[in-house]
Amino acid sequence: MNKDMIFTELKKVIVEFVPDINEEHIKIEDSLKDLGTNSVDRMDIIIGIMEILKVKIPLVQFGNVNNIQGIVDLLHRECIS
Repeated sequence: MNKDMIFTELKKVIVEFVPDINEEHIKIEDSLKDLGTNSVDRMDIIIGIMEILKVKIPLVQFGNVNNIQGIVDLLHRECIS
């Protein structure tokens, strides 16, 4: 799966957990926190996208990620390995 596909799926998951967010307004450089998510939302979003992509990454690895681009990059690395 390429990064654009991962980003598209991630946007769907974000909207699923935070319905106030319009998918069209989610930008790759945004952070989940900037989109108004709390820590539980962020964890649910990360777990949700990992389930969709059928990958397992320790949640602690997402702690160093600053924005959606970082999430996509981390997921992409796992998908291709």
